[in-house]
Amino acid sequence: MARDKSLAPIDLLHELVAEVFDGKSWHGPSLRSTVRRVTATQAVWRPGRGRKCIAEIVLHAAYWKYAARRRLRGDQRGSFALKGSNWFTVPAKLAAAQWKEYLKLLDAEHAQLLDAIAGLTPADLLVVPPGSRVNNATLLRGIASHDVYHAGQIQTIKRLCPVE
Repeated sequence: MARDKSLAPIDLLHELVAEVFDGKSWHGPSLRSTVRRVTATQAVWRPGRGRKCIAEIVLHAAYWKYAARRRLRGDQRGSFALKGSNWFTVPAKLAAAQWKEYLKLLDAEHAQLLDAIAGLTPADLLVVPPGSRVNNATLLRGIASHDVYHAGQIQTIKRLCPVE
């Protein structure tokens, strides 16, 4: 597989994170495209007791984009839009307006992450941020993989969901 050697590693990572979130890629749907036509009712449907719903996955993905950005920039904890971390509980019934707010949060956190990546230098890729066990390059490959994983999970939930 030939790579475009004209792109610097930061540019490749920026492109990867952007593509798996909302681009056209060979692997299947991007994370953002998996939720484009999901209704609020579908977003809170659970495939089984104790299982995550699409809305929870969306908030989880938004949170980890925030966490990655915070690590890249060295920002303090506690500035995420919702109280808590990692997994967030959503109500059993969700208004369409609230679902749209969850999607806006995901989009905003993604845009801020891309801005943080764009501000990196080549040397920054090798830095291990405080609170992390991996360097920034590994962190960015991981956040891209995280989006791909959850895109597949959402696609599976959508196929199982009896709600139209």
